[in-house]
Amino acid sequence: MAHNTLAAIDLGSNSFHLQIARVVDDQIYALDNLKETVRLGAGVTADKQIDDKTAERALTALRLFAERLRGMPKDAVRVVGTNALRIAKNANNFVREAEATLGYPIEIIAGREEARLIYVGVAHSLPPDSQNRLVIDIGGGSTEFIVGHRLKPKLLESLYIGCVTFSERYFPGGKIDKKSFKDAQYAAARELESIIVPFKKEGWRNAYGSSGTAKALGAIMVENGLSKHGITRDGLAWLKDKALRAGDFKSLDGLGIKGVKGDRLPVLPGGLAIMSAIFEELDLREMSVADTALRDGVLYDLLGRSTHADIRDITVTQLGKRYHIDYTQARRVENLAMRFFDALHLDSAGVVANEIDAEILFQSRQTLGWACSLHEIGISIAQAAFHKHSAYIIGNADMPGFSKREQATLAALILSQRGKLGKLSVDLLADREFTARALCLRLAVLLSRSRRNIDPGLFTLSRLPHAPASALEAEGFALDVEPIWLASHDLTDYELKQEAAEWANAGISVMITGMHATEV
Repeated sequence: MAHNTLAAIDLGSNSFHLQIARVVDDQIYALDNLKETVRLGAGVTADKQIDDKTAERALTALRLFAERLRGMPKDAVRVVGTNALRIAKNANNFVREAEATLGYPIEIIAGREEARLIYVGVAHSLPPDSQNRLVIDIGGGSTEFIVGHRLKPKLLESLYIGCVTFSERYFPGGKIDKKSFKDAQYAAARELESIIVPFKKEGWRNAYGSSGTAKALGAIMVENGLSKHGITRDGLAWLKDKALRAGDFKSLDGLGIKGVKGDRLPVLPGGLAIMSAIFEELDLREMSVADTALRDGVLYDLLGRSTHADIRDITVTQLGKRYHIDYTQARRVENLAMRFFDALHLDSAGVVANEIDAEILFQSRQTLGWACSLHEIGISIAQAAFHKHSAYIIGNADMPGFSKREQATLAALILSQRGKLGKLSVDLLADREFTARALCLRLAVLLSRSRRNIDPGLFTLSRLPHAPASALEAEGFALDVEPIWLASHDLTDYELKQEAAEWANAGISVMITGMHATEV
């Protein structure tokens, strides 16, 4: 469903940002924004745990955001977490509490997905350009690098260098000297080594910096007359020299330097060292500063989903082409699986039959469709245990548009398509909506094994009469098979009995009715 108002939240390693925008003719116009400096990355301990004090500071910020978002539909809001949540071992526990506080689901996105969204946000704010452009975003815990053309990213990378982590590691308390700056710049340069060759080979004409560090450095240089519109190499050297003379970034205000914002000072040393390394290693002379960033990209991506231009559909199509899937078989399986899914969730008039949120139902059906499309991509590696190869590819590939959670769910669903159900986690098997999708996929794969077209009307899947009203709490299922057809397909009859037994081992009743019916 298209919405006139959308919201994006960026749970960054330095700051949390909420941006609300209105949609007019497929363009986004900002209405409101909130920023809370949480320093989530600084609160990740040496053993990769978000400490209690930082977690509470983050939840306090989310309570403010929740008040501003009150009443907005769930599918009009997207919340993404970045590097700090990618690396924290207790991220899942924090996310559960954060979701309860905010009232909306949180996606932890991969580094390259973050890079893609950053580019989408920046590219929409730039004038058309016939040449490639470079976009760099120095965040709190990671830095994203993108070379793209017009609205399309071509190279995407995310490196573990960020203004929060570098400031904490090399400039504790804001203290700075030649050795600490050299160490920080060298460490950043070492990380940059892996991307220099491919990025220079792709090339670009103009470079753009986005987010806090680039904006802060750009503002300092413009306000001090070192640049007209952004960051320059000479300006970086000037600021470095000033900081070294001061010996402490907190003293910059006293040196008559304009444009220094107090909330940025604690992380400015690390940002300056990283930006200096970037300019040197990528041979940059100047960089313009973009007004847009990750949250803008999230809004445009959300707009695309609401207008049926979902980047995830494109990703699935591209993966299918890359691994040469059998589209005829994929559609065969999908037709059956979707028929089963709709029978479990819709009444005869096509209306949602159970007390389940329509948006959740749409997303659940969409994920099942993707699983059907990609369930055989592992055959390109080996036919034996191809479902495991398929799940591995999905779980580990770069999949633009997908959050880590969505990718993990899709991989698990594909893994479930055949074999023992015991390979799935207890939590997944306890999720009745997941098991319903898994059953739909498994039955569709089983009944399509001959790789010949089959009449979907031969089969009817339903919930057992004793199941509770809520689709999320269903306890059992029944598959009715046309008796005459089943009588002439002994192998299928045998496999359906085995399928019922496998579900019984998982504590879920599946009844097969027909000429050779069985219930386990």
